[in-house]
Amino acid sequence: MKIFLDTSSLFKLYHKEEHSNKIEEIFSKVKITNVYLSEITKVEFASSIWKKVRTKEISKEDALITMELFEIDSSKFTFVAIDSVVIEQAKNLISKYGIRGLRTLDAIQLSCSKILSKEVALFITSDNLLQTFLNEEGLPTELKA
Repeated sequence: MKIFLDTSSLFKLYHKEEHSNKIEEIFSKVKITNVYLSEITKVEFASSIWKKVRTKEISKEDALITMELFEIDSSKFTFVAIDSVVIEQAKNLISKYGIRGLRTLDAIQLSCSKILSKEVALFITSDNLLQTFLNEEGLPTELKA
């Protein structure tokens, strides 16, 4: 199965937090053949790690180790390039959903997801609002039994 993870869900694979087990469960239930990530995940992931250091949830040493693990794993992921098509579509999605709370980076995540709609079987986010928009765009966010 090909899946798309937004940063909020990917991060749960590297740092135990609420609902990490749900993401791990998906990986144990299905044979995943490809994991797609938006290119902005590289920046969002680093930002999330260093926020954990600032808030003293993890040490600087743990942050560096986690960043290194992500770098090593990066070769296993397929990154969706942020090009003019992604940006234009993200702008249109902001026009459509901005009044309901869609923000810049999630609009880019949603745009990348829409581009992959014919290739990917499951779109995973730990962000309830983004999940709402993925569902409204007709993208599957739940494993079918």
